[in-house]
Amino acid sequence: MEVNEIRQVRIEKLNKLLARGIEPYGRRFFTTHSVAKALENFATLSEGENPTPVTLAGRVLANRAHGKAIFMDLADQSGKIQLYINMGTIGEEGTAIMESLDIGDIIGVDGILFKTKMGQESVKVAKITFLSKSLMTLPEKWHGLKDVEIRYRQRYVDMIANQNVRDIFLKRTKLISFIRHYLDTRGFIEVETPMLQQQPGGARGRPFISKHNALDMDVYMRIAPELYLKRLLVGGFERVYEINRNFRNEGISTRHNPEFTMLEAYQSYGNFEDMMNLMEELISESAKLLTGSYKVQYQGKEIDFTPPWERRSFAGMVKEKFDINPEDDAKTMLDKVKAKGVRGKIDTLTRSAVMKIAEEILDEGATMNPVFFTDYFTFLCPLAKTKKDNPYLSERFECFVAGLEVGNAYSELNDPQEQKARLMEDLTDDTETGLRNIDEDFIHALEYGMPPAGGLGIGIDRLVMLLTDSPTIREVILFPLLKPLVKSEEESPKQ
Repeated sequence: MEVNEIRQVRIEKLNKLLARGIEPYGRRFFTTHSVAKALENFATLSEGENPTPVTLAGRVLANRAHGKAIFMDLADQSGKIQLYINMGTIGEEGTAIMESLDIGDIIGVDGILFKTKMGQESVKVAKITFLSKSLMTLPEKWHGLKDVEIRYRQRYVDMIANQNVRDIFLKRTKLISFIRHYLDTRGFIEVETPMLQQQPGGARGRPFISKHNALDMDVYMRIAPELYLKRLLVGGFERVYEINRNFRNEGISTRHNPEFTMLEAYQSYGNFEDMMNLMEELISESAKLLTGSYKVQYQGKEIDFTPPWERRSFAGMVKEKFDINPEDDAKTMLDKVKAKGVRGKIDTLTRSAVMKIAEEILDEGATMNPVFFTDYFTFLCPLAKTKKDNPYLSERFECFVAGLEVGNAYSELNDPQEQKARLMEDLTDDTETGLRNIDEDFIHALEYGMPPAGGLGIGIDRLVMLLTDSPTIREVILFPLLKPLVKSEEESPKQ
């Protein structure tokens, strides 16, 4: 049958329920067990022992009739269990419900735990309560769909049909809970900073712009919370973190979504090396928590998160590969890159544009295991302190795993005069974002004195990708941004 025909048949069943005085969309329903908890009871269920009564709720995923006996699979968030229903024992209302029941419907059941003759752990149902009638049929072979975007557009169906999808997001939740616990127990406090900002900053990114009507002014969705979190260090909070949503009006790819989740943490009286130790322990323990091991399988290869992780000098690699020095001007850098046979397109000749091409080439040779890259050129790091013995290099690291950048950290620059000069210099180098102003209030805050500090950012979405063996960021974001569907003239509603 066509989808519309199936829907019509189900609506007829819904109307039969109504005609018999049975609500097809039920009300509050109390359960005694989740499916997983009910299954745990079988471990202690002795033969001849009084059976355990249970009240469960969930979605019907299978329906098998054997005469007056019907076997169904009932699934909730925690798992799946078999139901055994004897049509002769469930009464008139139960019979009416069974006659109108379809795969995908949500029901509640009262019954007792027992094992079938084949040893299948089951529930012998005494009463059925209808909780929600499904008007749409579930996909029978969801993994056979070639258009994976349908899964992202209809994530609700994806989660019903694919246990692995639910597992990914349960692991994501578990990871975020662990991150909070880890930081809370180390004296960090969780805070919230504005998502709507008058002046975006804290990262180089193109913002989304909106309008605040009452104040008649432009506002921006934040590209990073960094400058507000540093204000809190000025105010006296010594260890802060935020698990935050950021928005960047840029491209979409397997690694990028315009709306994404970051952890940012700041520690007064620390530096980037403290952040390196924190990140190494936090992520390695996260891997062990979610997978049971420091060694994780990702896209057919192994990532070993066992600490300590490798350290490499970015400046040293650029020098070795391209003979580029941090003090070189843009033209010299470009000439050196071209001398190595690289033919990248550069619209505007800036040092940042040249280094972006160099970084992409270096990324191609990235290893699977975590690597901390240090010694970044100072002009690439306007918010970071410079190295004491070399002002052309900054106290910064970026962490890469399996070719993905998952973390970034600085020894935070806390000199207000140098900070303003560096941000102004960055404006002349920034040809990408369209931002031509700096956050003067942030500079003003620094003038009250910010303690030396280490700051860290970790991409939560990318970390979840690595720890759940997901090939694209869309797999780990519940509702990723997608292009709107274009309806054909035949599909468009008639005027």
